[in-house]
Amino acid sequence: MPIHKKTLSALPSVRQLRALVAVYHAGNVSMAAQELSVTQPAVTLLLRELEDRLGVTLFDRSARRLRRTEAAVHAVGYAERALAEMEAMAVSMAELSGAHRGRVRITATAAVAQALLPRAIGQLKAVHPGIKVEIDEVGPGDFVEAIHAERTDFGVGTLEAPTPGLAEHVLAREALVAAALPSEQFRGGAAMTWRQLGQWPVITVRSGYGIRARMEAVAKEAGVALRIEHEVSLLGTAVAMAAQGLGVVVAPPSILVNERRLVTRRLTRPVVERVISVVYKRDRSFSPAAEAMLAALREVVGPGT
Repeated sequence: MPIHKKTLSALPSVRQLRALVAVYHAGNVSMAAQELSVTQPAVTLLLRELEDRLGVTLFDRSARRLRRTEAAVHAVGYAERALAEMEAMAVSMAELSGAHRGRVRITATAAVAQALLPRAIGQLKAVHPGIKVEIDEVGPGDFVEAIHAERTDFGVGTLEAPTPGLAEHVLAREALVAAALPSEQFRGGAAMTWRQLGQWPVITVRSGYGIRARMEAVAKEAGVALRIEHEVSLLGTAVAMAAQGLGVVVAPPSILVNERRLVTRRLTRPVVERVISVVYKRDRSFSPAAEAMLAALREVVGPGT
């Protein structure tokens, strides 16, 4: 029968196990009582209760000494292992509560994972080297489903619309920029209107993916027909293609941080913000390890982002 199906009255207590181990190794009740910092009658009572619970005699008693029975020889091994496991559990839980170790599972869209998470994990490891991080990179269309399915502690990305059961903590609000290789026509630093963007070949994700819907809505509002030259599934691919001179990519600045060949122009009329958030189930609590990872993300993003 599994242990969790037995009644508590059928199982030895921790105090009884400690009494067994102490008497077994000390050879008498007096020394065991000193080791346990209790009285001799208390140790004797614990042993008798344990024998009654197990249905065996553990020690043959005489006026001068206790003699271990065969049952005691077998029982003490179980007792020592059980006490060691309990101590290990206490130490392990203390380490988890102090974020000295643990495991964090994060779901992120690929572009965000590449831009933010390596730096945040480096920050985390500098303070909490025992914490392990698992990253599940998903497409924008699978982001919400993965969090709903509880395959993760939290997600890092963009929640396109309020979603029942999910909450978000905003990490960064970034104004979208246009990025391309520097040229006489495309100089970094100056602002660019969406109407001006319409003059350039654009590389972007397919319709229905991530940032594309927002771009189309803004272009329509500005009366601009975007020149979509290349369509891809992942924003990171669009960035890499722009770095090869194949067109202009529209993205949050944080997504471009690892691509130093590109120069950026802030898009205006209108200015469009892209929100990057920690997204999680409303009824889910964060472990100390997850809290430490969140702190590292905030540190990397910075208050001014």
